[in-house]
Amino acid sequence: MRKKHIVFKYMLGEMLPPFGVTLLVFALIFLMTRMLQLTDYVVNFRVGLGHVMMLLMYSMPFFLIFVIPMSTMMAVLLTFLRMSSDNEITALKAAGWSLYSLLPPVLAFCTAAALLTASMSFIGLPWGRMAAKELLIDVARQNVEIGLKERSFERTFKNVVLYVGSVDVESRTLHHVFIEDRRDRELSSTIMASTGRIIPSDGDDIWQLRLNDGVIVRADRKNQSMFTVDFDSYDFNLNLGTALGARDGEKDEEEMYFKELLTFVKRYNKKDDRYYLALLEVHKKFSIPFSCIVLGLAAVPLGIVSRSARRSFGVALGLGLFLLYYLLLSAGWVFGEAGKYPPMIGMWVPNLVIGAMGGFSLVRMAKDRPVALFAWFQNKARILSGKWGGGKEAAAKS
Repeated sequence: MRKKHIVFKYMLGEMLPPFGVTLLVFALIFLMTRMLQLTDYVVNFRVGLGHVMMLLMYSMPFFLIFVIPMSTMMAVLLTFLRMSSDNEITALKAAGWSLYSLLPPVLAFCTAAALLTASMSFIGLPWGRMAAKELLIDVARQNVEIGLKERSFERTFKNVVLYVGSVDVESRTLHHVFIEDRRDRELSSTIMASTGRIIPSDGDDIWQLRLNDGVIVRADRKNQSMFTVDFDSYDFNLNLGTALGARDGEKDEEEMYFKELLTFVKRYNKKDDRYYLALLEVHKKFSIPFSCIVLGLAAVPLGIVSRSARRSFGVALGLGLFLLYYLLLSAGWVFGEAGKYPPMIGMWVPNLVIGAMGGFSLVRMAKDRPVALFAWFQNKARILSGKWGGGKEAAAKS
């Protein structure tokens, strides 16, 4: 028991540093996808740096849900790669340790990562989404143009399409404004104005868009008639909360806590996209945390089989494995949202596929039998490495 404790503690200590490094690296990569938008807030809309840092913090739970499983897999993979290359696995086998006896610390590490991911999914994600929305709406009260994009058709307003040619940040003036208003079922309006200015109201998010020097074209569907009105000044109401992501006061699927999701699915009668999205979100809260265990166990044979190859080969196999998982998850999300098959299948098939591959490889490696697929990849890697190395040597001689 003393020897097991020492080995288990040693392996856990070996997995923690690569987990921390890969978690930091992948989190920074994911955050880079938001830097352009956040930089635009700072430069063009003069949003404070403090607000930007808070938005980054609120975005972290969403990134961590995917980053933690990836980091868990890479930590296990790098640990077994190092132990294999230093012949520590061989020494442990010579001392009577089987591959299965090395799995308890891996399972403990992966379970802890799964619990951390679950906390991000069940608590962190809805909290971050709601906090970010509230912060954006609060910032928009001071910078009302933040919800508008230049030279694009904005469709986030309900039954309203808005186009703004340009925004003068200094004077907060909108130029070349086009609006298509279909909020009235019997009367649709098309509004064109040279300039406009958003005037916030006190106490709510319904603000006025004061338009100048324009024309209104209205079509009466009931009477099948059309008429135009020229104006010097016209006030048009806008819901800026809707423009920044609100849905008439309702929460989005990722903003709901687990009990709210279950209640929504139970009471929602339509079998439309939103129903399937809510079901996908329910299963995602369990399937992605469980992927920490699946990917971690699948990384064990990857680390051992790569002992005779370069370390980069094992890392490339690990990244390829996670890419396969992510592609299967994305496909499951797309087809599950469309209702092609039950959302449960879309969210759990990636775990089943990776788990089957990892389990088969683990059993083969425990019996010291080669895995044909790994051997094929390893052989191809050696051929490519030899060709590349030969080319370098020939270039050096010339």
